[in-house]
Amino acid sequence: MIERIIESSVKNRFFVIILTAVAIIVGYWALINTPVDAIPDLSDVQVIVYTKYPGQDPQTVEDQITYPLSTAMLSVPYAKVVRGYSFFGFSLVYVIFEDGTDLYWARSRVLEYLNFVKSRLPANVTPQLGPDATGVGWVYMYSLTSKKHDLAQLRSIQDWYLRYELMAVPGVSEVASLGGYVKQYQIEVDPEKLRAFKIPLSKVREAVKRSNMDVGGRLIEMAETEFMVRGKGYIKSVEDIENIPISVDPEKHVPVLLKQVARVQIGPEIRRGIAEMDGKGEVVTGIVEMRFGENALEVIKRVKERLSELKESLPEGVKIHTSYDRSNLILRAIRNLKSKIFEELIVVALVCVLFLMHLPSSLVAIFTIPVGILLSLLCMRLLNINANIMSLSGIAIAIGVMVDASVVMVENLHKHKERDQNIPFQELVINSSKEVGPALFFSLLIITISFFPVFALEQQEGRLFIPLAYTKTFAMAASSLLAITIVPVLMFYFVRGKVKPQDQSRLNRFFISTYRPIINLVLRYPKSTILSAAVVGLITLFPYSKIGSEFMPPLNEGDLLYMPTTPPGISITKAKELLQQTN
Repeated sequence: MIERIIESSVKNRFFVIILTAVAIIVGYWALINTPVDAIPDLSDVQVIVYTKYPGQDPQTVEDQITYPLSTAMLSVPYAKVVRGYSFFGFSLVYVIFEDGTDLYWARSRVLEYLNFVKSRLPANVTPQLGPDATGVGWVYMYSLTSKKHDLAQLRSIQDWYLRYELMAVPGVSEVASLGGYVKQYQIEVDPEKLRAFKIPLSKVREAVKRSNMDVGGRLIEMAETEFMVRGKGYIKSVEDIENIPISVDPEKHVPVLLKQVARVQIGPEIRRGIAEMDGKGEVVTGIVEMRFGENALEVIKRVKERLSELKESLPEGVKIHTSYDRSNLILRAIRNLKSKIFEELIVVALVCVLFLMHLPSSLVAIFTIPVGILLSLLCMRLLNINANIMSLSGIAIAIGVMVDASVVMVENLHKHKERDQNIPFQELVINSSKEVGPALFFSLLIITISFFPVFALEQQEGRLFIPLAYTKTFAMAASSLLAITIVPVLMFYFVRGKVKPQDQSRLNRFFISTYRPIINLVLRYPKSTILSAAVVGLITLFPYSKIGSEFMPPLNEGDLLYMPTTPPGISITKAKELLQQTN
């Protein structure tokens, strides 16, 4: 079968060239559209359920929120682990799914089970799903500073303007806010005045709750025009709250207003975190989370472009500073890997030129490398594999082997040209390719299959190494296919004219003269050779046992993000002081 493919390729050269050109074009499309990131995503498929329960201690949150949610989530299909965490005022439940589970299918099933458990939760408590992001979704972080605005104003700009604008950027899953003060209406009730008016606190709460609403009516037709009737009751200021009637004075028969029993003001919500920049003071920070499966580089680019547009409409004096930008790491890592791959290409090209001693023949062998890489990228794009350090390393590993088959086929054609000069050149190309083509094809496939055990890895190890195994397999499979299709066609066009015999090359003669005595020696004493190899193998066992191990090597991103964790119970004021001292 392989021989028939080789013969058909040479006889239908134009068709093979067209197919190769199409493969190059499609591969280039994959090159510019493959999602790019620095490192592979090792996180599990998980859905986070976030529930607010304001003012409640962790034990109450655990009993009334976390426990009911956790037990309900245990029944979700393909959920392997459920973890619940209770904090002051809120609960977090992590539902971790089996590998390969579609994230959005998992989110829909969690929502389905939340509907079942909602009746077991306290009134006015609504669980919500966390962003559809992953553990490596934190891609960009910015800070707001101003000499003319306080932290409360900056937080309002972040929460009510920047956040919504950035949430509309394609690929952004969530924009979290940190630092500053969240403004809220605060009602400080005087218990003595409540006792004097004989009004329970629950009545004050119900009155405030009922007051913040509009009431709709019907239509009135006047002068051939319809007018809508509605009662406007939404709160717009502190005065509106102060004038809320909460009861009736039984003696004077006049309404008792809220301002008569309480003090109303705008104040900050209780803070659960502080953001500081460069040790110069507090700032307001926005954290951009990338949506699952998106191109990190493109998302960051779109976020920065949108922020540059929004800067023009910010209040005077408000500045946006970049605190963290993963695109720097991505570009640096990909640039470094590309340079290494390019260096490998140069070395392989030089070796081919030096040993083949025929530039057109060397180009035939070298041509398979870029085409094989483009075909590998096409397979990556079709399987939604990101271009990162690990996946591109698979291509880097395969480069040296990808050219082997082409070099052997070109060298074999050189031998046939020296020996069979009277045979038509097309037949010569077919015969020389058939002679070594099948063996080369299956040898490359054997090398490809050698990486198959990697696909048996699971969990984080699998997510780390399987992309490398995929790209190595794609590259080797592509080189195997190219060796029996386009390489014979290119040999027909380029390996023409007089070819210098190998024995006339000084470099070849040097290596042959060096290698021949060594091979003769080891073949003359086979038992001693095997024994020596066994001894060397045993000697390596001792240093191998002393080598340490770790899951991943350290990765220097070039950025330092300082996020200290304090002991439970420490006040926000003390935490701020510690942050200023250590930042």
